[in-house]
This record gives sequence, C-alpha cells and structure tokens, in this order.
Amino acid sequence: MSGARRIGDFAWEIPTDFKPGMRVPGVVFADEELFEAAGRDKALDQVANVAFLQGIVGRSLAMPDIHWGYGFPIGGVAAFDESSGVVSPGGVGFDISCGVRLLNTGLTEDEVRPGLRDLMATLASNIPKGLGTRGRIHSTESVLRKVLTRGAREMVGMGYGHEEDIDHTERGGAYPGADPARVSARAFERGADQLGTLGSGNHFLEVQVVEKIFMEKEARAFGLHEGQVTVMIHSGSRGFGHQVCTDYLQVMDRVVNRLGWELPDRQLACAPLGSGEADDYLAAMACACNYAIANRQAQMHWTRESFEQFFKASDRALGLHLLFDVSHNVARMEDHQVDGRRRRVCVHRKGATASFPAGHPDVPAAYSEVGQPVLIPGDMGTHSYVLVGTETAMKESFGSTCHGAGRTMSRSKAKKTIRGPELKERLERQGIVVLAGNVKMLAEEAPEAYKDVSRVVDVCQGAGLSSKVAMLRPMGVLKG
Repeated sequence: MSGARRIGDFAWEIPTDFKPGMRVPGVVFADEELFEAAGRDKALDQVANVAFLQGIVGRSLAMPDIHWGYGFPIGGVAAFDESSGVVSPGGVGFDISCGVRLLNTGLTEDEVRPGLRDLMATLASNIPKGLGTRGRIHSTESVLRKVLTRGAREMVGMGYGHEEDIDHTERGGAYPGADPARVSARAFERGADQLGTLGSGNHFLEVQVVEKIFMEKEARAFGLHEGQVTVMIHSGSRGFGHQVCTDYLQVMDRVVNRLGWELPDRQLACAPLGSGEADDYLAAMACACNYAIANRQAQMHWTRESFEQFFKASDRALGLHLLFDVSHNVARMEDHQVDGRRRRVCVHRKGATASFPAGHPDVPAAYSEVGQPVLIPGDMGTHSYVLVGTETAMKESFGSTCHGAGRTMSRSKAKKTIRGPELKERLERQGIVVLAGNVKMLAEEAPEAYKDVSRVVDVCQGAGLSSKVAMLRPMGVLKG
C-alpha cells in the first residue's frame, strides 16, 4: 500500500497524510502477507476512514484478521474521548456481541470419540440452529425485558445454568446501562423467538480436544490439559442485534446531517458521546449484548443436558464447567493511558476481543493472577485457540487482540468455488463429524474462505497483544 511503512516485525503504519482529514495515524498489526491481503481487500482504506472521526485518540487500529466490513473494517479497534468523541454503530457491527463461550469437560478424547456421532446428533436435536430458527424459550415481552437487562443472570435465575457461570462470564454476565425502552418494537419482534438459537453463517457449536498446551500456569488456571475435551459455542444476538444496529444507523445518519459533518463514508454515521442519540444507542447496544450472552448461556445449558443424556451422568460429575464467555463486537467505556495520561474513552471493538492482563479490574477473580482468557475460534477443520491478555495490549491496542481468522473470500465466491457436500466428506475423512442444517451452505464457511487462524494468532503473539495458552482441535461441528 503506497504511503504505509513498516514500524515493527508485526506492525504497519498508515500516516495521516495518506488521506487529508485523518486526525490520527492508522496502525495494522500484520505480517507482510496479511498486510498485503488487507490492501487488496480495501480494508486499509477503512482503517484510514475511521481516523477521520471526531475525538479519536491514539491511533486507528486493525488486528491481523482484518477484512472489509460495514464502515469500520472487521478487526478494527478505535477509542474516542468521552468529552469530544463519538460512538458509531458501524464500529460495533450488526451482530452485536457476537462472541465465544468455552465449556471445559472432565472427559478425554478416548472417552468421547467412540460415540461422537451419536453425541453430535443429541446436541443437534437439543439446540435450535439455522437461519430464522425459532427457539425453545417462550419469550414474552416481560421475559425479554428482564433478559435484556440482566443477561446471563436472568437465564440462570430461570434455571438455565449455575450461579458460578456468572463468575466466568465477561462483565459478570450482563453489560451495564441496558435500557429496553431504547429498543424498537421491531427489535422485540425479531428477538422474541430466537433466544437460545445457534443461528447460521460462521456460527457453530464445536466439540474439541486440547491438542497442545503452550503455557502451563495459565492452562492450569483455565482448567485445561492436553487430551481434554471442550465445547466451543460461537453465536451472537441474532435478529435482535441486527435490528438494533439497523435502527440506530438511521438515527446516526440524521445526526450527521443535522451537525453538518462530512464523513469519508456514510457508513461511519455517528453521534457525539453524551448526546441523547449516543446514550440511546449505547443503552440499546447493551441490551443486545445481554441478549447475546443469554443466548449463549441457554445453548450451554442444553449442551450440558445433551452430555448428561448421552453419558448418563450429571453435568457436575462430567466436569462441565464454563471457562469463559467473551464478546467480539462491542463499544465500551474504559480507562486507558493515552499520550501519558489516563483518559476515559469509548473503545470500539469490531471483530476484536478484549485482551486484559493479570490484575485488570475487568478480569474475573478466578483468573486475576494470570489474565483474561481470550477465545479465538477456528473455521471448520482448523484449530481454535485459548490465549491470555497482556500488558502490551494495554499499551499498544487499548487492551485488544484478534477475534478469529478473518475472511479472504466472500460467501458468494466461496459457494461458487466450493461444494458443500464435498467439503463435508473431506472433513469427515479428517475425523471431524459435521452436522449441518443445510449442507450446501457449508461452502460459505470452508477453511479456505478464511485466513490461516494459526498465522493470525502468531502475529498477535509476536506483536505482544496476547499469548498462546492452548490449541484446540475440532472433533465434531454443529452448523445451522
């Protein structure tokens, strides 16, 4: 990319003169190949565009899984001063709080492998999945309002899980500041029957085995060891979050027009922090975060029930303990060091994960001595990773790291070049049991449609944004 310069083994700078109007430089964490791929994708232009926004501090950032998105690139991170900055729905995305939950088990691969196909069938029968799927929970408006306010806490109160699950969930199971009154009637309609559903696209439930441990102390703290079976749930806020984003993009567009702001991309529509529109969006976004966390909590509950049914033992006897639940698409008010002083900023992470170090106030007490677990999902047939947050991330990336592999191929192109049934057969030959509601749609999420997740993770480790704790190999995949 003309004008960009390398500033480290795993970092590139886009200077402010790349586009007149940039308030801060852009920085992309990548090796040479990943950086060039981002340039071809035009995602680097989006990194520069974000740098135009009012009140942005430090740098406009992108993780190595960067690719083109709506307004902000996916993999984008930016922080805005609380008194002069903005909040932008495009900096969070449509699937608000899309995230990952990892469930540890006390089982080994040898104990699970012989009955894996039947276990996956049990999971498939218990967990609703697929585009437009209705859930098992009858969500009246009064129930939904409680879920939007209390998140996983409300689900546990309804019997979907254990009290200790809350202690191993980001933000104690519920984002603060949620106000259902800031949510449209249409969002309520779309969310009413989708609570506890896996969804489609890149969302999945995967039975995995811990193949390799990189950091013994951290792995012990996380309850991980080689040969252990885990379950990863990757899901989000479904139609509810999508509607919240859609609604507030229209609101923000009117704000931009009223204030006469000129933006390099209308998809960056935003509102000043502290304004009524910004407060409304953040309150509605928190509702969508709590919906997503509750959604994953319900799916984990039915995962536990599936294991209980299959192994004829209680979930506690089987060692089914939640390791952590973390969101990828959020905007949060946080305190960070910027230009040598502590500042309150609104950190947008779109396709990026918080990566807080040991002792950080947002790290659950169980992990305070080692740091926050960072959960990085792979793509069917590829490894997933458990990482841990670092001090370097606090200094270099507002406490952020990657969230996955990042696409290299559009869904439409993937469907044209890859056949779903052939992909399923290939994965089965690798020992991966695949159950999908629509086999033809599998092609959209083929491993070759994504970057190499191991490479992305290695770049984050090389840049100091997170450290590898464990590598997980897929055994069985449940897709919508």
